[in-house]
Amino acid sequence: MIKDFIDDNHIESILEQAKNPDAKHIREIINKAYELKGLSPEDVAVLLQTEDNDLVGAILQAAHQIKRDIYGNRLVLFAPLYVANHCSNNCLYCGFRCDNKELNRVALTMDQIKKEVQVLEREGHKRLLMLCGEHPERSSLEYFMEAIETAYSVKTENGGEIRRINVEIAPLDVEEYRKLKKTAIGTVVLFQETYHHETYKIMHPSGPKKDYSWRLKAMHRAQEGGVDDVGIGALFGLYDYKFEVLGLLLHALQLEKDCGVGPHTISIPRLEPAFNAPAAIKPPHPVSDHDFKKLVAIIRMAVPYTGMILTTRETAALRSEVFDYGVSQISAGSRTNPGGYSDTTSDRFRAAQFNLGDTRTPDEVILDITERGHIPSFCTACYRLGRTGKDFMDLAKPGLIQKFCQSNAVFSFKEYLLDYASPQTRKAGEELISKMLNETFKTKRKKMIGDRLLQIADGKRDVFI
Repeated sequence: MIKDFIDDNHIESILEQAKNPDAKHIREIINKAYELKGLSPEDVAVLLQTEDNDLVGAILQAAHQIKRDIYGNRLVLFAPLYVANHCSNNCLYCGFRCDNKELNRVALTMDQIKKEVQVLEREGHKRLLMLCGEHPERSSLEYFMEAIETAYSVKTENGGEIRRINVEIAPLDVEEYRKLKKTAIGTVVLFQETYHHETYKIMHPSGPKKDYSWRLKAMHRAQEGGVDDVGIGALFGLYDYKFEVLGLLLHALQLEKDCGVGPHTISIPRLEPAFNAPAAIKPPHPVSDHDFKKLVAIIRMAVPYTGMILTTRETAALRSEVFDYGVSQISAGSRTNPGGYSDTTSDRFRAAQFNLGDTRTPDEVILDITERGHIPSFCTACYRLGRTGKDFMDLAKPGLIQKFCQSNAVFSFKEYLLDYASPQTRKAGEELISKMLNETFKTKRKKMIGDRLLQIADGKRDVFI
């Protein structure tokens, strides 16, 4: 039996002891982070308590370099696909909460899901994060699994297809995770929302989600059920961000200790306004842009091997800046209401989970990150070649994964440029690929990449190593 491994008093004590940190000690911790072996909770607490602007700048710089050392300059793109917003929980920060009687409740049919996926494929997406509300009838596991299989079945012109679906679903038991695994999913994602017990109790007044412990241990059960890659996250703004960062780190360390593998991803959403959701309209512990950038960087330093996910909750300007501080996966062109991609005429905000900060199209996002020197990636190779779980971590921890990431990013980006990009994005993308061929890759790999790019130009698709 796994015990509740989050001790609120212990976390508060670590933070208290780290107050007013010495500048020399801070720089020692920053230098330690460059070794790519992660940081202890005590180290992280010191960085979290750092307020000196010069030292914060050094933290941001370190995170930037660590991300480059592990993953190179690539940013993986995905789109969320909400298939239902019926929910039996009453989370005070969520538009889907059951007490929101004015929400337009939707559970997409399989035909409607096909239409959603067609739109996403025609925008160039190859990987999805599929989500739904927690409802025993309208969002059952069987319904969700059928939705996954339906999404995988959709094919459009130019070789349009979804190559990998990650899922965010309510906590399951071990046998249910085994069943879910058979649908060829990638990562199973679940946010604890807040690691602070009393805040969790306040924010979840009713519904199955009230059970803190059941949710906390879900990723342990997922791995026991055969899921190789799991993702965790906290919703920043519900409680003190410093506490939440330490909660995330302790969760990551516990997974590695008990399961042999830490989280494949950590998500870092901030509270955004949501329809009839009081805690989202007025966040209890708002996180400033300054503190948000700092916490992103510190997580990257603390858990260097883990993918970090930034969503379209944030504004375009802030996203563009935070990309440099450790983020490795981003959503683009998102909708948070079921049916929102194919039906743009309805009152979609009355069916959405939360409001968006970045409403740009995928092509606009891709152009922006390309011009900033990031290589957009639609790669799904690791999932499909078995580089998952411990095998992935064995490559990621020493920074060896990027020899695959960089090449596969170039291949999948080339596909996008040929099949979906606007003329402006295509021009910028071709220039970036040319620059990377000249500056990033050694001679032998450069020739291999060049040969495969010619194959893609000749019509070959789904090229990866």
